Amino acid sequence: MTLPPAPSFRLDGKRALVAGASSGIGLACATALASHGAEVTVAARSEGKLVEVVEAFADKGWKSHPLALDVADVAATEAALDAAGPFDILINSAGLARHTPAVETSEADFDTVSDLNFKGAYFLTRAVARGLISAGKPGSLINITSQMGQVGGVDRAVYCGTKHAVEGFTKAMAIEWGPLGIRVNTIAPTFIRTPLGEQTLAIPERRAWIEDKIKLGRVGELSDLTGAAVYLASEAASLVTGTALLVDGGWTAG
Repeated sequence: MTLPPAPSFRLDGKRALVAGASSGIGLACATALASHGAEVTVAARSEGKLVEVVEAFADKGWKSHPLALDVADVAATEAALDAAGPFDILINSAGLARHTPAVETSEADFDTVSDLNFKGAYFLTRAVARGLISAGKPGSLINITSQMGQVGGVDRAVYCGTKHAVEGFTKAMAIEWGPLGIRVNTIAPTFIRTPLGEQTLAIPERRAWIEDKIKLGRVGELSDLTGAAVYLASEAASLVTGTALLVDGGWTAG
């Protein structure tokens, strides 16, 4: 009897770029990719923290490199990636939120959030894709969005708008680059216990709202996301593109 082959989740020989890798979700994803064999370039605005990450990875025997990068600076990002690429894998976890009621949103906050979450994500994804196309290589490009890219949330009009936008361009890019073997997907988490997430979880009424919405009855942990990152980055997801992998405990199902 011939058994069907099992897919590999190993990433040996792959070069990965993880933006927003100095802490939180980005650091967790970078760690997961490195532990599965990828050579990881960790990128963020804080170069000092990146050096600490690279040193910690070296202690594990993992190969990595620091790259000081402000994703909101499109020209600098494209120049940096032209010099450092091509990358087989992208995970973009760079992002921010400035939550206010919609009637109180300032133009400055709108621009700051949009420039990073939407514009920055768009041109970062494009820059990695350009490197792959020039090299004639396939790849896996992953943007971290949010369950708020599928639904709405109180005081989150700008944040939701940017995350919906990323979900939209992900589908369009997946269609455009699919024939070239370049897959483009998102990971859309619920509230995750990170320093940023704790700011919301510390408000009792908001935490109660969150826990009521999450059908599995708990807030997410960083470890809940890393399997999704490895899966989408690996050949195990070779037929997955243009989609959002929801890690939301059932929030959007209801």
